[in-house]
Formats: sequence, C-alpha cells, structure tokens
Amino acid sequence: MKKFWKTVILTGLFVGTTDILMAFISSTVKSGKFPEKMFHYIAGGGLGLSKSMNGGAGVEFLGLFFHYFIAISFTLFFFILFPRLKFLWFNKYLVGILYAVFVNLTMRFIILPLTSLPRNPFLLSRAYIDWILLGVVLGIPIVYSAYKYYKVEDKTINKS
Repeated sequence: MKKFWKTVILTGLFVGTTDILMAFISSTVKSGKFPEKMFHYIAGGGLGLSKSMNGGAGVEFLGLFFHYFIAISFTLFFFILFPRLKFLWFNKYLVGILYAVFVNLTMRFIILPLTSLPRNPFLLSRAYIDWILLGVVLGIPIVYSAYKYYKVEDKTINKS
C-alpha cells in the first residue's frame, strides 16, 4: 500500500506541475503578459474572486494547494478505477486523452459550478484543443503511470 500512495502522489504532483505550467504558458501566449495572480484566481474558487485577488502569500498558497489537491484527487480516482475497468487497458494514449476529456468536463460542469468563480461559456471549438493539451500533460502521464504500477501491457502493441 505504501508504494501505491507514493506512486499516486508522485504522479499527481507531476501532472499538477505540467498542468499549471501549461496554464501559465497558455495564458501568457493569449494575453501577452505573465499571469502573476494565477494561484490567487484558483483560490477564488473557495474565497470569492474579489477577496482572493486582493490576498497575499497565504491566498496564493491556498490556490497552489487547491490545484495540487485536485490533480492528486483525479490521479487517485483513476488508480482506483484502473484495475476494476479492464477496458481502460486498451490503449494508454487513447485512454489518456479520453480521461483528460473526462477531467475537463467534470471540472467545467460539476466542480467549478460549486465554486465562487465566474462562469465561462463552453466553446467546443476551444474545448478540443484543451482536451488534447490536457491529454498530453495530465491524462497520458496518469494512464502511463497506472500501466506501469499495475504491470499492464498495452493491448495495441504487436509483439511479433
């Protein structure tokens, strides 16, 4: 069990880091300036946006905590499901992209509506780009780590 938690936490920390780096890069490219208040914004989910954007280092740390808590939670969820749902053993890349879509839609339509953050319209033209990027930085690494932990071979690999 100790190895399980170590694998889940390290995988969650990895995907949380790659996800936030992607968010910083994406925001910088879109706006032309570095998003200095990214973690303040994330903390706004619990504190309210006006309160969080005026907060200090404690608010920033809370946003960082929320971000990694969510990344590790989605990692744990996949690791719990993986040995029970054999169809997840089909292809680590396809399953990784599909898990990223699941994570994105769960965040957008279940988690974020429960927070104090403002709602953004769902645009399918933008969503598929987010799904691919999230698949690369979050979905595929989680699935790859689960394959390795559970010692599963990819069913699409031809060993002739």
